[in-house]
Amino acid sequence: MTFRAAAIQMCSGVDPARNAEAMVRLVRDAAAQGAVYVQTPEMTGALQRDRAAMRAALRGEDSDLIVAAASGLAAELGIHLHVGSTAIGLADGKIANRGFLFGPDGRKITHYDKIHMFDVDLDNGESWRESAAYTPGGTARLVSLPFGKLGCAICYDVRFPELFRTQAAAGAEIMSVPAAFTRQTGEAHWEILLRARAIENGMFVIAAAQAGVHEDGRETYGHSMIIDPWGTVLASAGGTGEGVVLADIDIAAVAAARGKIPNLKNGRAFSLEEVASGASGDVAA
Repeated sequence: MTFRAAAIQMCSGVDPARNAEAMVRLVRDAAAQGAVYVQTPEMTGALQRDRAAMRAALRGEDSDLIVAAASGLAAELGIHLHVGSTAIGLADGKIANRGFLFGPDGRKITHYDKIHMFDVDLDNGESWRESAAYTPGGTARLVSLPFGKLGCAICYDVRFPELFRTQAAAGAEIMSVPAAFTRQTGEAHWEILLRARAIENGMFVIAAAQAGVHEDGRETYGHSMIIDPWGTVLASAGGTGEGVVLADIDIAAVAAARGKIPNLKNGRAFSLEEVASGASGDVAA
């Protein structure tokens, strides 16, 4: 089966209402070009470093502006609309970095909370502690859609191949990787990681990204892209500004790639033995 997918590139600011307007405009553009699955980036609703301001703007899932806009838009356009993620206030006062998938009837099919928290210390003093604000998820999501099985990941999750392999082994044919990669890490690793996950699992990867300099001062890498199971980049955006990336996806390419290199079938269980240097029998005569 072949379908048209779109990855929406955004430069979300601190105002959810303005970001919702941008999302609606870009999704309409993608749908007008024939996309039936449209994905937006991580933190579509807002990128906000000021934790107090972020918490003041938080809403629960039932009253969130982005959630309501996406649900209505999916129904209006008759598409599957995947909000890469937005910040959602939880009942216990904590925050989820939560993605949402809506069907053509506007109903929520599922949600996914980012599992791996971006707690890192980079060069030039750049430091991030996502776990200080967000509660990590604990459940992966694999969704059977009319055009294929879709697995879910968000941004930093791409560095944990076991998440992708688990879903591929369960039948995932497409992985979603909406992101807000920093410019520094994106330049070094973004495309390499996405292509590696596609190749090693024989699956399509759709990655909508934030791009450019944001109102809160951070800079994201952009380069939203769609990759096929052989690791070929089918479509890619630039490093700054909004955009719509489109590709026609033939799900048969998944079986073809896995047939050529069946590493999902060829994997074997193994044990690990640590051997001390100089142990008897280790040194060749």
